[in-house]
Amino acid sequence: MTTFTVSNPKQAWYGESIGIMILDASYPCVPGNVGNASTFPFSVRYEKIEGASIDRLINQRDPELVTPFIEAAQRLYDAGVHAVTGACGFMALFQQEVQQALKIPVFLSPLLQLPFMYQITGKKVGIITADATNLRSKHFSSTGVPESFPMAIVGMESQPEFSSAVLKEKGTLDSDKIEDEIVGVAKELVSQHPDIGSILLECSDLPPYAYAVQAAVGLPVFDFFTMITYVHTTLIRPPFTGFL
Repeated sequence: MTTFTVSNPKQAWYGESIGIMILDASYPCVPGNVGNASTFPFSVRYEKIEGASIDRLINQRDPELVTPFIEAAQRLYDAGVHAVTGACGFMALFQQEVQQALKIPVFLSPLLQLPFMYQITGKKVGIITADATNLRSKHFSSTGVPESFPMAIVGMESQPEFSSAVLKEKGTLDSDKIEDEIVGVAKELVSQHPDIGSILLECSDLPPYAYAVQAAVGLPVFDFFTMITYVHTTLIRPPFTGFL
């Protein structure tokens, strides 16, 4: 008989491995989006950061958000998750503060994958972000990426459907149109930077289109999904069941 022990007295239920902090925003999150629980082949738990709008995080880079970020992460920890991530790559701003406040792994932005991507290819990394005009040096330094890192950045902010559906929260989202938009952006990025060896989709709304991007440019594509599933694999290790 196996005996189990309560390790967290604030935890009232079990089985949710990854906690996901999500912005105070409203738009359709299609399968593949970090904001859609059916994206993952394991159980996740969400926690909305009240007052953390797209504008406050991406455009204003409001430093006062650090407190509600830490509080939301703590609630996820109290609920028993094994690690905490985010649902917006721009949460990188608070990677260090939230990580230091928790006793479990914290990985808020896929920018954390950049050094790994460079090391396995030896080539420049192409980054497709939600808004290139607002992706600043602080986002990179907070995730351990030096200023000299070889990368090329392009944004989705000028793409009509993505901008209106996600950044401006118009209330509807045409996934086919966004797929066409990001494929065009990816092709142009690789055309202008033929030395790119891999692509990072920084935005949590872009993983649904990773397959289309890869089909179009023929490169390894990393995103929130690759990061979250990788970390989950390290946290929940099942026994091997092969044979000799």
